Amino acid sequence: MICFFNNLMIILHIMQTETYTILGKIFGAAAGSDVTLDAPYSQYAQDLRALADQYHQYNGWFAPEFVRMQLRSLSKMLSEEQLQQFAARYSLADVQERDLRVKIIPAGNIPLVGFHDMLCVLLSGCKCIVRHSSKDTLLPKAVIAILKKIDPSLQDRIIEEDGQRLDFDAIIATGSNNTSRYFDYYFSKYPHIIRRNRHSVAILTGNETPDDYHALADDIFAYYGLGCRSVSKIYVPMDYDYNALFGNIIDYCTVAHNAKYSDNYTYNKAIYLMSDAKILDNNFLLLKEDEGIGSPIGVLYAERYNNINALAEKLRTMKDDLQCVVSANDLPGLPTVGFGQAQYPSIFDYADGVDTMEFLQGITHN
Repeated sequence: MICFFNNLMIILHIMQTETYTILGKIFGAAAGSDVTLDAPYSQYAQDLRALADQYHQYNGWFAPEFVRMQLRSLSKMLSEEQLQQFAARYSLADVQERDLRVKIIPAGNIPLVGFHDMLCVLLSGCKCIVRHSSKDTLLPKAVIAILKKIDPSLQDRIIEEDGQRLDFDAIIATGSNNTSRYFDYYFSKYPHIIRRNRHSVAILTGNETPDDYHALADDIFAYYGLGCRSVSKIYVPMDYDYNALFGNIIDYCTVAHNAKYSDNYTYNKAIYLMSDAKILDNNFLLLKEDEGIGSPIGVLYAERYNNINALAEKLRTMKDDLQCVVSANDLPGLPTVGFGQAQYPSIFDYADGVDTMEFLQGITHN
């Protein structure tokens, strides 16, 4: 009897993982990848693609190409290989459903930014309460509806908080540094993960190829720089010529067609000109040498370095402010991702470096 129960739990979690593999294929097809889907999944993908193409009418920052980029990223995250590795690391075959309600409050800065948290909550056996961001409501609602159609058992395990505040046992909330102080105050008595502002940087050596720069442009301009994984600063050698960068990112001049981006670019340019700040300008991006790491929209900060090992040590001391470091080279004690990979985190890349699954599996009833 015990053996039968254990085998049944393994089968249930294999089915649960399969649910997300199917969703990953739907995401891929919606993003334009060559994926073969049977009905009704093919129709779900078509509907999601139509929503992605029109989503900018709901939120001007969510351009179709960037919504598709997020769908493509999540599709890779939900590959069968990654999900199997995830299931093995956290012993998902041993996880049982728990009557624990975990609330998710996503930031809303990029489309579907709270999906990974929702995935972790569900795979941990908990129930998920989602409070949608006002900036990103329609797409998450559509994805949740698809999930419930793929696996009707999720009907009662994903609860969307619309208006009425629902009770919960733990919370995962993401916001700005100011918002996080509010979260800390109101949610301190609950088990919680509270996320704050983080930024991403890239290290250049001066030996980059045109392909490296094209890939780096994705890291910089994706989501108009609004994501915590968007590169907001580059570190360059002392003798670096910025023309090498500007000459290879010209394809992204189309970001200036977005009125929101263009307004921010124009505003920041006016501020810098009035203050006599030294900037470089290619008509869609301002480059300013600055010691900060969080640049405004339409601006890329830069800083020169003498020794790459000393730079790596400096960045290690800044780890609490960094989301990811983009570099073509491995640096000791400093996790890095390659050019063009910042916007494609794996299923194991946790925001702020906090293991969400470990947190969830450690929650108990008070």
